[in-house]
Amino acid sequence: MGVMSDSWIIKSAKKGMIEPFESSQVGKGVISFGVSCYGYDMRIADEFRVFNGKTAKNADPKKFSDDHFRVFKGKTCIIPPNSYVLARSVEYFKIPRDILAITFGKSTYARSGVLVNVTPFEPEWEGFVTIAINNLAPVPAVIYANEGIAQVIFLKAEEICKTSYADKKGKYQAQKKITMARIIKKAAK
Repeated sequence: MGVMSDSWIIKSAKKGMIEPFESSQVGKGVISFGVSCYGYDMRIADEFRVFNGKTAKNADPKKFSDDHFRVFKGKTCIIPPNSYVLARSVEYFKIPRDILAITFGKSTYARSGVLVNVTPFEPEWEGFVTIAINNLAPVPAVIYANEGIAQVIFLKAEEICKTSYADKKGKYQAQKKITMARIIKKAAK
């Protein structure tokens, strides 16, 4: 399995893998985004869901609700101390069948106590990325809309998978907005 280069990312984006697409790395005055040597730094949109610990008794992925979050839209978002927000990428991704992509948080944010969860994009998954952004600091943290939040690394498989995310009709396929945790219900007997 090999890591794909900037040349491959640019060619694949021209075929619709990433839209909108920034073909160079933008970094002056902003947290960088766009193509890097072996990855793509995706941005977050200006829509956020800020976790509200006052309305949630616990954080149970099987019983999560929009009520656990406060909707917020803005150029910056304040993450409360020891809390998190959900956001979505600016970019819409369409992952090829022979590729697995993985996101990693940017070190600029990590140095401020802000961590982004590691998220895989399975073969043939597509959509806007819903991403959890955590503030581990004991003080509020600021994140910036339309700037870089995480780097996406593209790994080419040595063999095509038998069943892709699209084949199994994954529960997060083609998501257009910030999507809460979903659990597929058991079939009735």
